[in-house]
Amino acid sequence: MKKLVLAIALIGMGSFAMAQQTNTATPQDRQARAVEMKQRMEQKQQDRLAEMQKDLNLNQSQVAQIKALQDKRKAEMKAEFEKNKGDRQAKMQEMQAKRAQMDADMKKILSPEQYDKWQADRQAKADKMKMGMKERRMMKKPMNTGTADVN
Repeated sequence: MKKLVLAIALIGMGSFAMAQQTNTATPQDRQARAVEMKQRMEQKQQDRLAEMQKDLNLNQSQVAQIKALQDKRKAEMKAEFEKNKGDRQAKMQEMQAKRAQMDADMKKILSPEQYDKWQADRQAKADKMKMGMKERRMMKKPMNTGTADVN
């Protein structure tokens, strides 16, 4: 029992500590990151198109047609994304309601100790998944050495 209480306390403290680490990115930082990402995506598209041109021995007319087709598809996808934005929010709310119902049902089935352990295990798995996602993001990004100009 002592181990269980200790484990729950440690998980709670870890969760509290992680909750204190808020994302302090300013709107300007987010905007700059969005511009940078857009430039990278455009560069990737150009690189893929150049590779296709080389691999398939395309002429300039074919390259222009493929680029136009890709741009058209990108615009269609963006329009579809915007159209479904409300649906995504509704689905998220529906998922949250289902999760809350699951919690209520589990609370009825499990003893208080079992429920607390189940919640702690669930939180630990969520934290582990978040850390894995964070690590993958960090591996993709170049390291920030802190040499940026501050005006």
